[in-house]
Amino acid sequence: MEKTWFKSYAADVPYNLQYQNVTVAEALAKNADLYPEVTALIFLDARITYRSLNEMANSFANALIDMGVKPGDRVAMLMPNMPQIVIATYGAWKAGAIVVMNNPLYTDRELEYQLNNSGSTMLVTLDLLAPRMIALRPKTPVKKIIVAHIRDHLGFPKKQLLPIVAKDKHRDIPKTSEVYEWPDLIKKYPATDPGIRVAFDSLATLQYTGGTTGVSKGVMLTHKNLSSNVQQIEAWFPGFGKGELVQLGVLPFFHSFGLTCIMNFCVWMAGADVLIPRPDPTAVLEAIHKHKITFYPAVPTIYVGLLSHPKLHKYDVSSIIGCFSGAAPLPVEVIKSFEEKTGSKICEGYGLSETSPVATINPWGGKTKVGSIGLPLSDTEIKIVDLEDGTKEMPVGEAGEVIIRGPQVTEGYYNMPDETAKTVRDGWLYTGDIGKMDDEGYFYIVDRKKDMIIAGGYNIYPRDIDEILFEHPKILEACAIGVPDQYRGETVKAFVVLRSGETMTEQEVIDFCKEKLAKYKVPTTVEFIDSLPKSGVGKILRKELRAMELAKMQK
Repeated sequence: MEKTWFKSYAADVPYNLQYQNVTVAEALAKNADLYPEVTALIFLDARITYRSLNEMANSFANALIDMGVKPGDRVAMLMPNMPQIVIATYGAWKAGAIVVMNNPLYTDRELEYQLNNSGSTMLVTLDLLAPRMIALRPKTPVKKIIVAHIRDHLGFPKKQLLPIVAKDKHRDIPKTSEVYEWPDLIKKYPATDPGIRVAFDSLATLQYTGGTTGVSKGVMLTHKNLSSNVQQIEAWFPGFGKGELVQLGVLPFFHSFGLTCIMNFCVWMAGADVLIPRPDPTAVLEAIHKHKITFYPAVPTIYVGLLSHPKLHKYDVSSIIGCFSGAAPLPVEVIKSFEEKTGSKICEGYGLSETSPVATINPWGGKTKVGSIGLPLSDTEIKIVDLEDGTKEMPVGEAGEVIIRGPQVTEGYYNMPDETAKTVRDGWLYTGDIGKMDDEGYFYIVDRKKDMIIAGGYNIYPRDIDEILFEHPKILEACAIGVPDQYRGETVKAFVVLRSGETMTEQEVIDFCKEKLAKYKVPTTVEFIDSLPKSGVGKILRKELRAMELAKMQK
């Protein structure tokens, strides 16, 4: 059946794909043969080729097998973007294990839950976190811990890297049984392929959602989900050749956006991944300038941070060919400013952990629409359905819940049949996002179903207010929420972060909004704060602001 969005596809992008039944781990081995000397990873100026990356992944797989890991066992990762998280993830897949990504910023309580829920028996972690994890281990199924260090793959660092290595060298790791040093394992075990092959539709990873609405859920993603999504992205961007990509690796790999769109996509394309452990704007600009980044996936907070950098004009960012944003809506003013200053074109996309994560992107080489999340990828279907029971498809232009079906969509949540039944129905993922489609097949996210503010009987989408606040030259970041109101049910409160050196009053913010918003949408109160709460990938956590506000009101 001809879909509305097909007419807006860019040239050479097929409606349907002939998928290779090749896992991303098998793609690494293949590219190690085809591009052995091509750089795979760049980390603090150290370079690792595809041959070396594949050999180290093999060594790590053989180490896991020798330590008792069997196909289907869970291996947890707790690291920032550094070579070891790539090597360990691909090594675990080569051993037939299921990878469990964990956020290094999480508390022990959150990590304890995820390690127990996933049944992880092995943990690979950064030395900085090792003492905590060793202490936590008795409360979890984890039997063995492997400790990685920043210095492990630096070789002979240049002068400017020595302070980093020196600080790392003396990390105090408790001496205890079943704790192993990363370099020892890589050196000890053979670099030959372990010879384990897994079914293409078997479980590859448990990708935990943020848990801001309650208990964190383990999204089950298969090798087919991950490989299909990477192949969909490859088809969407036909201008990038294998062995040529240079990608900015700043989004954390423990997040689905970073896992698929950076780590796995880069390996699939035999590209060079420039790893940045922390999203520091200076580090990002230096990486673009020095390594001639061509592919720039990022989230709104990273774009805002780069634009606000006082020395942006001193860096050459002209190498960027593809510039893409996801994980949260990108304010229109940020898009305009970034494109003016860099000459790049930003294509916004959309997805969730449950879609591996990419479901839509503005067409590469086609018409991009500011404010739109773009078109469904090849083999991806999207419907806008009514908010009550999700069965009636809404007309073009009318808002409703976004539901998605495609080869990248999860089968559900690990050990949560009730949550799975509510979210995945007849193969359709009910996203909880409110969206609409225009007559050319472009989709737009209006807001989260649960983020909607209902004030005096009016439905207010917070993003409408956020967009206006972002337009003010003194405002760096902003986020609107609904707060209880005795008369209106709810009313709007805005949290505002000002640019460095700027001052502003609450009334100034309200007056600015009055000029641009319907009266019922204008914030009644404004709070100025130093920073907004964000997830590990940089997504503003509106729900945390709501929780903070409710806690204050209850005192």
